[in-house]
Parts: sequence; C-alpha cells; structure tokens
Amino acid sequence: MSIKYAHTNIVAKDWRSLSDFYIKVFDCKPVFPERDLSGKWIEKVTNIDHVNIKGIHLTLPGYEAGPTLEIFEYNPENPERHPSDISRQGFGHIAFVVDNVEEVLDKFIEYGGKKYGALQEKEFTSLGVLTVVYAEDPEGNIIEIQNWKK
Repeated sequence: MSIKYAHTNIVAKDWRSLSDFYIKVFDCKPVFPERDLSGKWIEKVTNIDHVNIKGIHLTLPGYEAGPTLEIFEYNPENPERHPSDISRQGFGHIAFVVDNVEEVLDKFIEYGGKKYGALQEKEFTSLGVLTVVYAEDPEGNIIEIQNWKK
C-alpha cells in the first residue's frame, strides 16, 4: 500500500485574490486547470446541496509536483466559520521556512496580510536559533513564517 500527502486546503471568500496573495508573497505557482466543481457527485462528497466549488491548486515553494496548497471558494458558503482563532481545535496554521523572516513579513503586509503576534527569536540548545512570527493572510488564515540558524 502506498500513501502520499496530497494537499492542504484553504476555504477562501475570494479564491482568485487569496491565491494571488500566496503567489506574490511565497512564490507559489498555479497548477492548472482551475477547478469549477458542481453536480451531484460533489454534492454527495461535500454533503452540501447545490454546491459549486471554484479554485486552484498552487505548488508550494521547494516543490514541483506536490504537495499543493488548494484554495477553494464554496457557493453556498458557511459564514459562521472564522479561521483566525489560533487556539481552536482542528487545523491551526501552515508554516513557511524563509531566508529572512522580517523581509517576508514586510512583503506579507504589503500584499494585504497582517501580523498576528510578535516576531521572536528563541535559542534552542540542540536545534539552533528560531526566528518566528505568526501572521494572518488577507482572509484571516494563520501563517507561521520561520527561519532556523545553527
């Protein structure tokens, strides 16, 4: 039996705008075709009547053939779900390792994101120095931006 990680999904209010953010800030690349999913089969998969899902997969930095970041917009949507509570149960955040945390954070903010917490450095005896910050993308999803130095 073969098992392979495929993707992480973000449900977006505006999939085009959010995917453009990840392309500009983290150099993700679109994996075509764009998705436009509807019909009985997807209604049965999602358990949502009359659902239409639009979006795209993006390659993640450092990978060419997956795993991907799947950014989908649902119609109808569930407005009760808000992603910015970092301590809620379930998926909490995705993380990117970068060369310069401050530089990427500045770019992150330039394209519509915002800082969630304080940028910190912490030395771990056996691992090195971690520079890290949590931030929110334009739709409130939590992103960890980090760097490790030995």
